[in-house]
Amino acid sequence: MGSGATSRTQLVERAERYAKTVALPIDYSTVSWEVSERARRRAGQCLYNPQTGAVTIRLTWAAFEAYGWEQFSGVVRHELVHAWEFQQFGASNHGPRFRQKAREVNAPRTCERFTDGRLALSCADESCDWHAERHRASSVVTNPGRYRCGACRSPLRVTHRESGESWRSHDGYERARRRIGEEW
Repeated sequence: MGSGATSRTQLVERAERYAKTVALPIDYSTVSWEVSERARRRAGQCLYNPQTGAVTIRLTWAAFEAYGWEQFSGVVRHELVHAWEFQQFGASNHGPRFRQKAREVNAPRTCERFTDGRLALSCADESCDWHAERHRASSVVTNPGRYRCGACRSPLRVTHRESGESWRSHDGYERARRRIGEEW
């Protein structure tokens, strides 16, 4: 990995040290850092408390493991741009101001996927190649019959990747969930 970070504590320490080398006027006395074990889609997150001005930067351990430090340092810069926006303007998004500041510090606007979804959504029409992924049992996963393909408007199919179980309705979801059991 090149960072020497082999624990969550070491990752936070490395990120904090690195952050202070990034050319952004941030008040680090209001910034705290933590590591997420649960996140599956985002490599980092910046949270802001407008009442206290506190900023929390949450880094995803699985993303760090997948990327290594060199690539993951871009995630740190990305979250620092959010921290800067929160401190300067009280709000942050991925709009023009963010994009400009991200360019200045060479922060990526998005990150590449670091994990596959547990659940695959696909079009039930075999001639359509539309697909998407989910990590959690969202409403489209638990009740796919209420939704349609984003490309051709055909019904959807959901597949639990690990077990191979598939369903197209809420009842099908319930049956699959019972069959999958603890492995869900």
